[in-house]
Amino acid sequence: MTENELARVTVNLAYLIHSQLGPGLMESVYEEILCHELRKKGLGVERQKIIPVVWDGITMDLGFRTDIVVENIIILELKSIELISPVHFKQLLTYLKITGMKLGLLINFNESLIKDGITRVVNNL
Repeated sequence: MTENELARVTVNLAYLIHSQLGPGLMESVYEEILCHELRKKGLGVERQKIIPVVWDGITMDLGFRTDIVVENIIILELKSIELISPVHFKQLLTYLKITGMKLGLLINFNESLIKDGITRVVNNL
């Protein structure tokens, strides 16, 4: 699947989850359910994947973790907060740059309408 196809599947699943559970739950609940649903679709999913930083030939595991990586193609950064701030976009973009991935989705489940909580973040796409 391409980045856009995976994004479409993910957005549809986020909508399904949000329509049944609504906003207000902890991020970890949405993360667990979304991983489960993605796996049901036969997709490879890594939860809380460590992102090492390579500097001057040294690989450093500094505790950077993505919420979800799907098929080693897109990064999903999930939130369940009142407001997304600019630092959340920058965080996801940095993860994309470090990994060389091209597409990430920032999903805030704490919105009345989930479509208002989904933002595409691209890295040279």
